[in-house]
Amino acid sequence: MSETQDRSKDQVPVTVLTGFLGAGKTTLLNHILTAEHGRKYAVVINEFGELGVDNDLVVDADEEVFEMNNGCICCTVRGDLIRILGSLMKRRAKFDGIIVETTGLADPAPVAQTFFVDEEVREKTRLDAVVTVVDAYNVLQTLEESPEAVHQIAFADVIILNKTDLVDEAKLTEIETKIRQINAYVKIHHAVRGNVSLTDVLDQGGFDLQRALEYAPDFLENTEHSHEEGVTSMSFPVSEPIDEPRFHAWISALLQEQGADILRSKGILNFAGQNDRYAFQAVHMMADGDFIGPWKEGEKKESRLVFIGRNLNRPRLRRGFESCRA
Repeated sequence: MSETQDRSKDQVPVTVLTGFLGAGKTTLLNHILTAEHGRKYAVVINEFGELGVDNDLVVDADEEVFEMNNGCICCTVRGDLIRILGSLMKRRAKFDGIIVETTGLADPAPVAQTFFVDEEVREKTRLDAVVTVVDAYNVLQTLEESPEAVHQIAFADVIILNKTDLVDEAKLTEIETKIRQINAYVKIHHAVRGNVSLTDVLDQGGFDLQRALEYAPDFLENTEHSHEEGVTSMSFPVSEPIDEPRFHAWISALLQEQGADILRSKGILNFAGQNDRYAFQAVHMMADGDFIGPWKEGEKKESRLVFIGRNLNRPRLRRGFESCRA
């Protein structure tokens, strides 16, 4: 066995899970964590908002979950990622791999770059693949509006084309043609609610650095990148129980009126008279939600609602959410 092969064997494989807001990254993550593969993963979750919600949406698996809030992993909290990876390496024997879930607004290039330019990270970890989840229903519009979505596809080793049940065959063909124009040789797998084979996502054999350099020749040197201007995140906690019918009426009216600007909304809610937490999620005007089990012992029963989008009016959103108190 060569020295390179020997070192690779000792390196921890890392999967970077990316994709635009609401594409289904956490759903895919839960699918991976609950599958029977006999492996243990450490999970690093990055959220754009001030209050974390995604950690509640991840299944109560036996994995270690690290949460990085209030900043994007590709820029403001990138140092936190390096520190977390360094900490995990000290407990190398406790897991088989690491999954990093980025925010929906992350540029995966600087995240991938971390595994090549940071000496300690490069020595002890191996970027197995950048897996990008794509929302089949919204992707064509998103690609027109958001450079981050283009970069997420360009740097992908694997595309999980999710929510394919919401579009017809002609639309799927149009989407795949568009994806191929950005990343000609990427592997594309169709999915409904992230239900792909684990062999489509894990053990991909290594990030394709050559392809990344063809797309961005300064990939290993360039530390500059930008985010879509005008997109902000606002988070609102409410301590009192929420009236369920009043909330649904308010959020439905809000998304009908401002859904074009509200790219993503999500929350964990404490509905009056219910023992279980309610997880709410929406992409533009398309909303979904369900009860996800009881509150953890000793956990504060506080409702949290996060909006990510443009032209958000903080006082109006706060008043609206607080008006739903039971």
